[in-house]
Amino acid sequence: MVQTQPLTTRRQARVVALQTLYEVDSVGHEPSLVLDRLIDEAGLPPSGEQFARDLVNGVVANRDELDRIITEYASSWPVDQIAAVDRSVLRLAIYELTFSREVPPKVAINEAIELAKVFGSESSPKFVNGVLGSVV
Repeated sequence: MVQTQPLTTRRQARVVALQTLYEVDSVGHEPSLVLDRLIDEAGLPPSGEQFARDLVNGVVANRDELDRIITEYASSWPVDQIAAVDRSVLRLAIYELTFSREVPPKVAINEAIELAKVFGSESSPKFVNGVLGSVV
């Protein structure tokens, strides 16, 4: 039996941010409404709630620039052809790497890879790692 550790507040906030970005990207729901719902469901503490809000608002506000960066470093894959989960993970991580800079690059990349392992396909972690390694 694999023993799992409880999620840290920041990891849990990233999960909520990723789920929000994925839903917004996939079905076009209003980001603030999705985020409010997912924060309530996750029971995030205030610090986690603020971190998730900062991430989602930052990605939404800088989406065009984030997509430009993805296009530059994953040139073989048009952004709209990247799997929605991978696209959302990349937007989130690249936001943390280039705009937020609140965490060291190694941490942002590791967190993105962990999200890709949980929510993406079998090839997602390698793809995300490759793109983010090029961005850094």
